Amino acid sequence: MAEGVCKTEEDEGPSAEEESPSFHGTGVCKWFNVRMGFGFLSMTSRDGVALDEPVDVFVHQSKLHMDGFRSLKEGEAVEFTFKKSSKGLESQRVTGPGGIHCVGSERRPKGKKVQKRRSKGDRCYNCGGLDHHAKECKLPPQPKRCHFCQSIDHMVASCPVKAQQSSPASQGKLSPSTADEGEHSQSAPPPESSE
Repeated sequence: MAEGVCKTEEDEGPSAEEESPSFHGTGVCKWFNVRMGFGFLSMTSRDGVALDEPVDVFVHQSKLHMDGFRSLKEGEAVEFTFKKSSKGLESQRVTGPGGIHCVGSERRPKGKKVQKRRSKGDRCYNCGGLDHHAKECKLPPQPKRCHFCQSIDHMVASCPVKAQQSSPASQGKLSPSTADEGEHSQSAPPPESSE
């Protein structure tokens, strides 16, 4: 029977550490990352007794007593309850002096904008408009067009305007029509220069 009592006491030991007692502290915000939502408090007194050196206490935004966006301003005076954990000292509830709401930082994290910024070449595949995509287009489905010259007679793969602009003489590159011919021949002789 004595062994059963000892086992019960041993079983309660770790849970007693997990439920460590809370302490009361006062101090200031050492630093707070508004984007990540956490920081550290610099505790200057514990349970009404001034400390010789400030002690760091972890703070998470979920523990802050305030409305709206929760954050702390560097150097802001705070009161808090905290406990010891396996990671160190962690705050449980953080308020301003006398239990008022925390002031918080003026800074806000840079969030996603309501409308995504589109690149210059991004346009609607249906009508060609720059201010929307095809899924948002208010026009009925339009005939397919060449992406290079906007003609409805052909597609970009067989565009004569693009072929003319990318001819070997103008840029030194093979056009789509000459590239197809080049695949069937062994090797094409280089163009002769008139120099």
